[in-house]
Amino acid sequence: MCGRFVITSAPAALRQLFGYIEQPNFPPRYNVAPTQPIPVVLVENGARHFRLMRWGLLPSWVKDPRGFTLLINARSETLLEKPAFKNAIRRRRGLIPADGYYEWKAMDGRKQPFFIHRADGAPLGFAAVFETWAGPNGEELDTVAIVTAAAGEDLAGLHDRVPVTISPRDFERWLDSRGDEIDAVMPLMTAPRIGEFAWHPVSTRVNRVANDDEQLLLPISAEEMEAEMVKPKKVVRKAAAGSADDGQGSLF
Repeated sequence: MCGRFVITSAPAALRQLFGYIEQPNFPPRYNVAPTQPIPVVLVENGARHFRLMRWGLLPSWVKDPRGFTLLINARSETLLEKPAFKNAIRRRRGLIPADGYYEWKAMDGRKQPFFIHRADGAPLGFAAVFETWAGPNGEELDTVAIVTAAAGEDLAGLHDRVPVTISPRDFERWLDSRGDEIDAVMPLMTAPRIGEFAWHPVSTRVNRVANDDEQLLLPISAEEMEAEMVKPKKVVRKAAAGSADDGQGSLF
């Protein structure tokens, strides 16, 4: 799956790569998380555009989003069957610019985060499907999910699912949803080729959404990984004799 990703390329470089009309200026993001607004490239009236959408797809038929599961990923194998995605894959396909993503692997009874990126350092275009949800009061919300596929032999060592990445040469084919046929895009929804991606362990600081800085991308050593496994003990100060214990003596 894909639950966090990174956008660090300069806005001008992404605009040139994806070919959208707008000229957005946005800061680098090192820990993009679900429910946040994320950039999506789509085609409208024959031209590519840049839009911000909420990460977490809401199908148009949902009445109350509070009772609906957050759909941040869409499995490529079942896109045509699932009610939440079967219309979007035919008519509302997009690309999400990124420079890498995080995945967590179970190690020694805990989950170790890894940063995964193209081996050549080039930006990515995640395959995505989107929907515009309309609320009962007339409000509208553009929402999006990242398409995933079964991992290849190399990346399967980290997780059994990977985001589908679309090559720049296939951007036009993926974004073209003028017709209702999707035979041309089905072969694009596969895992990256073996060796196309590289990865390294990073600090568990990435676990907190509030942490969003370039230090998150730095590789950590085995010693640093071991140090992060050791949880600091809570220190409790005893209340002074005769004083009331108001709960202020515990350090959390």
